[in-house]
Amino acid sequence: MIRDLEIILGITGSIAAYKGVILARELVRQGANVHVVMTANAKEFITPLTFQTVTGNPVTSEMFELLTGSEIGHISLADRARITVVAPATGNILGKVANGLADDFLSTMIMATKVPVLFAPAMNTVMWSSPAVQSNVRRLVAAGYNFMDPESGELACGVMGQGKMADPMRIIEKIKAVLTPNDMEGEHVLVTAGPTVEHIDPVRFVSNHSSGKMGYALALSAIRRGAKVTLVSGPTLLSPPVGATTINVGSAEEMANAVLEVAPTASVIIKAAAVADWRPTARAAAKIKKAESGVPPLELEETRDILKTLGERKPEGQTLVGFAAETNNIEENAKIKMVSKKLDIIVANDVTRKDAGFHADTNAVKVMTSDDKHIGIPLMEKEKVADRVLDAIVKYRRRMKAAKHS
Repeated sequence: MIRDLEIILGITGSIAAYKGVILARELVRQGANVHVVMTANAKEFITPLTFQTVTGNPVTSEMFELLTGSEIGHISLADRARITVVAPATGNILGKVANGLADDFLSTMIMATKVPVLFAPAMNTVMWSSPAVQSNVRRLVAAGYNFMDPESGELACGVMGQGKMADPMRIIEKIKAVLTPNDMEGEHVLVTAGPTVEHIDPVRFVSNHSSGKMGYALALSAIRRGAKVTLVSGPTLLSPPVGATTINVGSAEEMANAVLEVAPTASVIIKAAAVADWRPTARAAAKIKKAESGVPPLELEETRDILKTLGERKPEGQTLVGFAAETNNIEENAKIKMVSKKLDIIVANDVTRKDAGFHADTNAVKVMTSDDKHIGIPLMEKEKVADRVLDAIVKYRRRMKAAKHS
């Protein structure tokens, strides 16, 4: 989503300007083409050369600077960008833009742009909470500008309170959300992700290779599109998505209980978790000692079929989406699962592929719907696959609503 984007990064006069370097570097790492615009005060905290080195692009700061030929600087940059991000944003720049003042390159360029603008304020906590700044923030929000509220903690001046510039990774997530269509607003999306673990004893367990990456990508994508998201996750090494209500579980039974409690309020359920089909019939209270028992018998029993239960209880208007991780006869087995579990949509993939299996960062899937639509999604990053899957879900729900009202 960030790759190949033209992004303007505005840096204003704040000690948090060093975080702007971290933000610029991460944006470039993710494939963006970053153009930095600095105010005169910003250059008192950090040099333009630092940003030029990180981004590979010249830094702009002079009001009447020309970029190429006869192009007017602020107009040229404003035209080429997909989004303008001001981080850190001081009270000064907020006041200028809120009141229609344009007396330097950055404020003039913001006035000249038609693309979304995102402010990440950074300032003393008393200044942030002052009536003047809060009035300007409200005015800017009402005018359609986007904000990442400052975080709380110890500020550079030694004061504890709200005023720290938001973490650069959170700002990048907000950039993605701002640039994503808000077509799932009002939806409550329940996503499951990761594996489950079924204990043999306190040390050993039965599980699978699921990393949770696909489910977490779906949760993040739904958040960006405006949905309320509940993520029920088995054990993973992933950070919980910002903005999701995350419920961590271990076993299939724990996942079943959590999912079935939330399910009645969800408009969309996406079961991307790899839930264990079997569990040991009994769990030893202490570690089974190898020397004493040799190879112990392992008796298994079926776990609760969460997806089938959801299909049987599905209320009107709810969309139920399952995943089929297959090793052979991919489409045929997926169709059987879709019918037997009463699913609206199933997403099938071949987990024998090294580039699309459990631990890969990429995936290639086939989306099949109950109204006989087939959408092939070629190999791409799981984040992009998630967007394409949600595209299919949104279109399916629109078709169902249209059919109901026709």
